[in-house]
Amino acid sequence: MANFVMPKLGADMTTGRLLSWSKNIGDRIERGEIIAEVHTDKADIEIESFISGVIEKFLIEPGDEVPIGATIAVIRNDDEVAALLEAPVKVPDPLPIAPVSPTQEVLATTERLRISPVARKLAEELGIEPSTIKGSGPGGRITREDIERTAATKPPASSDRQIGMRQMIAAAMARAKREIPHYYLRTTIDLKRALDWLAQENAGRSVADRMLYSVLLIKAVALALRNVPELNATWENEQVNLKPSINIGLAISLRQGGLIAPALLEVDQKNLAALMQNFRDLVQRTRAGSLRSSELSEATMTITNLGEQGVEEVYGIIYPPQVALVGFGKVVERPWAVNGMLGVRPVITATLSADHRVSDGHRGGLFLSALDRLLQEPEKL
Repeated sequence: MANFVMPKLGADMTTGRLLSWSKNIGDRIERGEIIAEVHTDKADIEIESFISGVIEKFLIEPGDEVPIGATIAVIRNDDEVAALLEAPVKVPDPLPIAPVSPTQEVLATTERLRISPVARKLAEELGIEPSTIKGSGPGGRITREDIERTAATKPPASSDRQIGMRQMIAAAMARAKREIPHYYLRTTIDLKRALDWLAQENAGRSVADRMLYSVLLIKAVALALRNVPELNATWENEQVNLKPSINIGLAISLRQGGLIAPALLEVDQKNLAALMQNFRDLVQRTRAGSLRSSELSEATMTITNLGEQGVEEVYGIIYPPQVALVGFGKVVERPWAVNGMLGVRPVITATLSADHRVSDGHRGGLFLSALDRLLQEPEKL
């Protein structure tokens, strides 16, 4: 048997609330298939199963909130299922079935939540948990008026969520800044070759298929990590854990306020067209609140890009347990010397925030140098 636990979907997550199970007890589930949807302070996340097998039992119900690491389901793995199928089955003698009395039926009914269908539907629409309400109807039955009264005294959900998110982000970033010995490096990168190549590429594409220069930055960061693999890692249990896959987290602003940093998976293995498609899809799903657990838990390094906000330089705080973060500002025109000749070129400032327990300024400098070199040959990305 394997215990399926509430996953940690971010440095600032401490609990998760189950919204729904996507499978039933006895169903088969494959590794990577969605088993549940969980609500966090930042988004509603689809949770993927980490093993293949048959669902044995659920330990929590929709609406329950539990801490990360708590067991929420039990899955019988494939070896156990095969052993069970091969075992001889002993058929028990039939037992007499006792009739259910009317009194027992009434007791079973009263044990369930007493709420009118109209009130239940209204509660779902307003996002109110009926089990927290004391009904004013006959026998404690919850009525439409009870739901409306509760809704009138409840602060707006979006306001609650935004305040809670800001508090969680503040706590996580304060802890990261306090516990991680950051060091910072910056470099300015000439983007003329990259932007000229991108314009030529986009000339032959439809508007919907055109690439943004951000995708060049993302791919270049991923390839630069091959040169300095210790930056593609996590710091856990007082040791560095190098990661075999390069999964780039992207800091994305939410419409209701706050940030979330889901990951593009295996970025170094994808061509620019596929990466652009994945990037658009990830941003849309993030803002629609439709992410998968792997996208929130498997980032190995994060990029924050504040160029659209007019910022020229950004020095970010590392998202634990990651050990590095890259920041990009806006593209600006600056005087620039090329082959002894002075001209005006489009340049961008790239910064590196890194964990001194894992790397040092020399290795960080090699990473930024590799990033610059890769962006001078965009056709090879």
